[in-house]
Parts: sequence; structure tokens; C-alpha cells
Amino acid sequence: MKEHAYAPRRRNGHSTQQPKPRIPQGIFRALIPELQRSVAAEGYVTPTPIQEQCIPRLLEGRDLLGTAQTGTGKTAAFVLPLLQQLSKNHRRPRSRTPRALILAPTRELAAQTGDKIRTYGRFLSISHTVIFGGVNQFRQVKALNRGIDILVATPGRLLDLVQQGFIHLDEVEVFILDEGDRMLDMGFMPDIKRVLSHIPAERQTLFFSATMPSKMVTLAHSMVRDPVRVTITPDEPAVESIAQKVLFVGKRNKDALLVSLLDDPRINKAIIFTQMKHTANRVLKKLSATGISGTAIHGNKSQAVRTKALDGFKQGRFRVLVATDVAARGLDVDDVTHVINYDLPMEAETYVHRIGRTARAGANGAAISFCSAEDRSYLRDIERFLGKPVPAEMEHAYHCDDAFRSSKPAPKNSGRRNGNGRSRSNFGRSFNGNRTRGRR
Repeated sequence: MKEHAYAPRRRNGHSTQQPKPRIPQGIFRALIPELQRSVAAEGYVTPTPIQEQCIPRLLEGRDLLGTAQTGTGKTAAFVLPLLQQLSKNHRRPRSRTPRALILAPTRELAAQTGDKIRTYGRFLSISHTVIFGGVNQFRQVKALNRGIDILVATPGRLLDLVQQGFIHLDEVEVFILDEGDRMLDMGFMPDIKRVLSHIPAERQTLFFSATMPSKMVTLAHSMVRDPVRVTITPDEPAVESIAQKVLFVGKRNKDALLVSLLDDPRINKAIIFTQMKHTANRVLKKLSATGISGTAIHGNKSQAVRTKALDGFKQGRFRVLVATDVAARGLDVDDVTHVINYDLPMEAETYVHRIGRTARAGANGAAISFCSAEDRSYLRDIERFLGKPVPAEMEHAYHCDDAFRSSKPAPKNSGRRNGNGRSRSNFGRSFNGNRTRGRR
């Protein structure tokens, strides 16, 4: 829970100083003063359920299996105790030899985790760096050479630098694998096994995943010893907290419908999802021509450009972010009021990932989906996955009855592939409707 900022009093005989932040409560009281100070500076007072359950056990050095969706305070639940453990036994960082390794599936999630380490560790002398592919490795290697305590990495770049001799993992004391289900979805299982072969058997291991089906449990138990099990189940399925609706529209009228929707000032901060990179670029160009401020991220953008675009969206410089499914998981952006599916996704599960970018941490949110005749089969798959229909809004200027009544099958070369370009695995096909709980 975050406290609201206090307004300073006027100069009428009263103090102009703001009152001191309230003292953090609950398990936050077990943190060292430097961490309590950073928690207070962030406005945190009461820990979230996952923080209350994880922090004391992690401070004891226990391994942990955590099942929790994003938006629950999960990152603080493992970063705060990690910083405390490292600061209590601090030594000068050794070149190329981290003491803690955090593995993340995507560049964006790795960067966000690095930001949280910087925020929570601002009053400590704990060093960290983030490495991922898609950018020149020079600066990453330079940071590693100086010596770091915590390394946040994506699997591919990590193993590449290990092979080149720029990283030594033989002194890793704490290993954290975040979003294990996403790792498995993206085909990183062989890479994870290679990483495990480089780190000591004697270590503390934390394994977090939004879902924990049997295949995930098998992977997790191969990594941990006598783990504490923490499961944070939302009060209601993630999709149930989001106001959803579908608008049937002809393919040629999607742009006009989108512009008309964005005339509504209640759509204050929106992510617009497209299937294709070139569509994202075209949609952004169309919106810009009508005076709507926006930016785009997709796989053809360099990491530096993607980071700049995402930062601008987070800071409110852009009203809309147009994205392909590279942004459907792991992005932590506050106050997204709407998700708009310009194109429906090919995978029903991806629909849940996309709309979970709004209504985070208990906030309200809305998801609007466009459905053309070509998309009709995707909508049927989504509704089967959800176990109920998505409410339809028929009274809009661009309603297309042909799209509403269409029985067209999916395009033959849709491939039913995930956002990584791989065919769906048996693991992906094994999910049932319970997957909607927490895939945010």
C-alpha cells in the first residue's frame, strides 16, 4: 500500500516542512535501517501478502517456490531480502564474478528488475548490472570488469558472455529465476540447464512463476532444496477485474474506429496491440497524423529505442504505446487505463497476457478488442478459453454485421505460433482455464 504525498502548508506561522513518511509496518520492520529508509521513501507502509510471506523466510536463507502474478509486489519480495543478505556479508565485488544471479525471460523484465534494485538499494553500497542481447556488449563487459554484486540477465546474453570468459558464476550465492512459466514458453529450458551447470550446488534458490502446472513443478524441484512454498491467489481471476468488450468492425475501418475511440478523454493511457510489426508502425503513423501522441515497441526496434519509448510512455510523454506481443508479458507500467486489441492475438492465452497490462495491483481497467471477419475464429478461441463470451458493443459507427456473423476459419498460415515465432509446445496446449488466474 502506498501512502499519498503530503501537501506543504502555507507560510502562515505553520511549518512549511512536509511531515516525515510513516514508518513501514509488518515484516518491513525486520529490514535493516537503510532498506527501511528506501521503503519509506517509496511510500510503502504495509507489505503486500507475498512480501509478508517471502521476506522472513528468505532472510533465513530458505529456498523458495513462489506462485504469484505480476503486480503483487513480487520483485520487492525477493530484492529486499537479497540486498539485506548481501549487505550483511559485504565484500568488495570481484571482477566478472557476481554473488547473486537473477535470470529473467525478456529484456524489458530484466531492465525493470535492475531499476528496482537501484531504487531499493539506493542507501547501500551494493552494485549491480543488467545484461541482455540486442545491444552492443561493450558497456556490459565494462561493468562486469569493475565488479558487481548482483547480475540481472537474460539467458542468451548470459551464456554468450560466460562462454567468452567475461562472467564467472562459480561464486553465486543466490540464484533467482523469475517468470519460470514464461521461460518455458519461450524455449529457454536448455539454457536454464546450462546456467545451472555453471553455478554452485550450495546456494539459495528462488523460483517464481505465475502458474505452477506439473511440468513447471518438475523443473522447480530440480533446482531447489526443501523449499518454502508461497502461493498468492488473487481474490478473483485476473480477467474478471477488467471491463472487457469486443467491437465488430471491417478490416479497412479499424483505423477510423481507433481514432474515434481515442476521442474519449477517459482513455488516458492506453496500450494498443497489433499482430505485425509493420502494422504497429502504420497505426502509430496514423495516430500521429491526427495529433495523438504515441510511441511503438516491437522486435525490429533496437533495445535502446525500445527502452526510450517505454520510459516515455511510463513518464506520460505519450498517451498511447503501440506494441506487438513483445510487450504482452512482464511490462510494469502504472495507470494503464485501457488495452486495445487492434488485432486479436492468434493464441487465446496471449489475450489474457495482453489485457493484464491494465487493472494492475487492484486498479480498474478496460480492454477493448476489434474483431474483423478475418479475426472471428480467434475470438471464438478466446471465448472458449475464458469459458464465457466477451461482451459485444454493437452500437458504434463502424459496426460490421459481416464480421459479427462470420464463420471464417483462421488463416491457413497463421501458424498458431507464440510471440517468439515457435510453434506451441505440449506445455502450452496443456493449460486449462485456470491459467487465467495470474497470467498478468
